[in-house]
Amino acid sequence: MKKILIFAVLTAVLIAPGCKKDYLQTQPTNQVALEEVFSNTTNATAVLNGIYAYMFTRTTTTTSNAQGKPGVGGILLGIDFMGEDLHQAAATWFTSTGEGNYQAARNDTHASNIYYWRTFYRMINNANYLLEYIDAASGPDADKNRIKAEAYTIRAYAYSYLVQFYATRYIAGAPNNQLGVPLVLKVADVAMPRVSVEQVYTQIISDLDKAIALNLTSKLNKTHADVWVAKGLRARVALTMQDYPNAIKYAKEVIDGGRYPLMSQADYQSGFNNNNLSEFMWCAMPTTEQGDTFGSFYAQIAYNANTTYMRGTPKMINKALYDQIGTNDVRKKMWEPSPTAANFPLPTTAFTRRAYMSRKFSVKTVGDPSLGDTPWMRSAEMHLILAEAYARSGQTALAQAALFALVSKRDLTAVQSTKTGTALVDEIMVNRRVELWGEGFRYLDLKRLNLPLDRTIANVPNYVSTSVAEVTTIPAGDPRFLFLIPRDELNANPNIGPQNP
Repeated sequence: MKKILIFAVLTAVLIAPGCKKDYLQTQPTNQVALEEVFSNTTNATAVLNGIYAYMFTRTTTTTSNAQGKPGVGGILLGIDFMGEDLHQAAATWFTSTGEGNYQAARNDTHASNIYYWRTFYRMINNANYLLEYIDAASGPDADKNRIKAEAYTIRAYAYSYLVQFYATRYIAGAPNNQLGVPLVLKVADVAMPRVSVEQVYTQIISDLDKAIALNLTSKLNKTHADVWVAKGLRARVALTMQDYPNAIKYAKEVIDGGRYPLMSQADYQSGFNNNNLSEFMWCAMPTTEQGDTFGSFYAQIAYNANTTYMRGTPKMINKALYDQIGTNDVRKKMWEPSPTAANFPLPTTAFTRRAYMSRKFSVKTVGDPSLGDTPWMRSAEMHLILAEAYARSGQTALAQAALFALVSKRDLTAVQSTKTGTALVDEIMVNRRVELWGEGFRYLDLKRLNLPLDRTIANVPNYVSTSVAEVTTIPAGDPRFLFLIPRDELNANPNIGPQNP
């Protein structure tokens, strides 16, 4: 933990809003006094903006080359490659950064593993500085409360991923005393031991409840978290904990709040790249100056991103999943089973076409080869959480209605499902896989539901040897679903405790 904390202040100070080089340079960068950084709410807001900028910034260190890791978006892509629904036709990013073949998770010196740990703990450390120093800053109480609400949400968000990566799954009704991750909650916390999974989730809920109580109903833009994002995250965490009453409560509050209505079918086909889309609740919003041509989220997944990687390696959906999408469902148009120059135009002849390739994500502007606003949370997820939580708690009619509220927007000819029990849950989960494809959910769903990974029915068997190194099946509960603690952390923190099995 010491290595993480060494960089905490510099991360907060140096990653400021605006252009990448908008640093606070009133003193040498390693001598900026905390009293100055947090002397007023204006400076503290700059630190907060720096956290958000860090969340979409590609970083590299001597121990972790993060070429394909554009901040949190890179992590979301990585864990989707750990599922069975997102495919590509060559190794490159899919295996060379270790997620698709499960090497990153099971190698404690792997660059991607280190990247995941470092990214979320740096977010946590900077949030801690804000929470510890903001009360003493000069400025309106409303600004202090805004900063607190966002810092609590960021810290909870980061821990919600860390505990799922580096600990075994939460099981409702069990003690959940298995080792989780270190809880770093104060600036002075150094070399902290791992605490139980139960303790981590208790802290996540506490942070989110505090953020929700502050009731931040307005924000500068969608890069910032508001009360609806905090409630959305509260619903997401409750679903992970199999706490279905709270998953229902908070997902319903977001939906009923009406702030982020579902997209029209026209908007749905516009490229998933713009913060103005109505159901984008929280997203990265890099400018062209802040973007990273070859390391951005859209450089990794947008079908028309003019990068070497995307020109040669289009992304594809699992045929078995695609075949379950209704004929009149707008989501059927997000992938092309048999792409041709006529039905799937591309910017140049240098681009490769593959069966079932995706057109869900596109670049935001023609003039920028890989720019877009990366979704971190959409209101469609809230509808799916609501439907699943109702179904898994035996409230069939409400689950059917909740699912229909989403499906009826995607398929104007849809009728409400009459399925019950396991069949209804399965229908909801198919919709979840289709709806959230490429947004970082499938690996987490496999783990939280204790499901096996099965790529044997994928539509790309000829590519399995190169793209996932023959990792086609993993049994439910297998240790490979558990990330090892990075070796850097084990070496730096004498109190961390034993390595994961």
